[in-house]
Amino acid sequence: MEVRSDPEVVGLFGRLTAVFAVAATGLAVVSGAADWGTTHSVLAAVALPPLAALAIIAWISARRLFSGAIFALATFGLAALLTTKSVHLAAASVAFAAAVYVCALSFRTARDSSHGSVSDYVELTKPRVMSLLLLTGAAATFVGADGVPRASIFVLTMVGLALACGGSGALNHYLDRDIDPLMGERTAARPVAAGRVSPESALEFGLALSALSWVLLDALVNLPTATLALAGNLFYVFVYTRWLKRSTHQNIVIGGAAGAVPPLVGYAGTSGHIGWAAIVMFLIVFIWTPPHFWALALMIKEHYAAANVPMLPVAKGDEETTRQIVRYSWVMLGLTLVPVAFGVFGLVYGGLALLLGGVFMVYALRLRRDPIRERAVSLFHYSMIYLALLFVAMAIDVVIL
Repeated sequence: MEVRSDPEVVGLFGRLTAVFAVAATGLAVVSGAADWGTTHSVLAAVALPPLAALAIIAWISARRLFSGAIFALATFGLAALLTTKSVHLAAASVAFAAAVYVCALSFRTARDSSHGSVSDYVELTKPRVMSLLLLTGAAATFVGADGVPRASIFVLTMVGLALACGGSGALNHYLDRDIDPLMGERTAARPVAAGRVSPESALEFGLALSALSWVLLDALVNLPTATLALAGNLFYVFVYTRWLKRSTHQNIVIGGAAGAVPPLVGYAGTSGHIGWAAIVMFLIVFIWTPPHFWALALMIKEHYAAANVPMLPVAKGDEETTRQIVRYSWVMLGLTLVPVAFGVFGLVYGGLALLLGGVFMVYALRLRRDPIRERAVSLFHYSMIYLALLFVAMAIDVVIL
């Protein structure tokens, strides 16, 4: 379904939404400065939906002006951060500036329709990858709450995390638009690579989602959660995608830290800080990432080679790759049992961790003995099931005990 814009409808809706958003966000900023507590939180919650709508309206009805808005907001945000003692209030001030700016844009006549379909923009967020990231983050909210978290905090944390993951995914599409057409049908069919979505639109979409993630998490959850989500976003985009992916065969070893951030976000969302359990969850995902992605790289190493991406199978060959997979798998198995030894998790988790890890080792050792594509596929698919069930076991363990 193509997204189309009617200038009159968008203009009218934009004006009404902008007026409401400016008023609500302005009151939220004032209440924050006055330290009105609950009133501030309620006003911030009221302001967020129209702010999200305004971002979409600006993108549809005045897409060519959106880059200017991003620059203006970045400048304003820097000034706000430098002139106020409260980062929280600074973020709210940025949101207020966004509402005012988009209010002006909404009075302009829409000239361009959005390029691409709704499904294309959903694809930009990498929903399949995001689903596993969200699951690890969701499980961590239970661990951070030491039981079942409050529904409101759980939902807000998950929405903010989803926006951060989706934003980084869209920015990844933008940065990889030159190599995606070279890596086979899977990546060549991506929205930007296939020309269904312009690079500019993908960039704007990614920036908008990332900004909304920060505002939502900072305003309605807590500052540590917002900071962690933003840090993971920036690390994935700039450290992994922009730098490591194309420069070293250790790309996924270091870059895997980005995918390990969601448990930190989930834990901080319900606890307000980072504890030892959160660090262990981070390390488990961090160590899990190389075997998972090296299995994928073995499956499509010709595609990586065609795009000159030095994944381990391309740079060092299948023999070294399978050897490293087994090494990391052993470390991962041992690491998953550490929380049991220190009493972080109980026997429910410990038993499942041992069982799931044992099966993982069987797949890894089979691939080591016979490094054929079919066994790489088996390990790749099981690794996702493994991580999902392992984190579900963590959540169940803290709820039961």
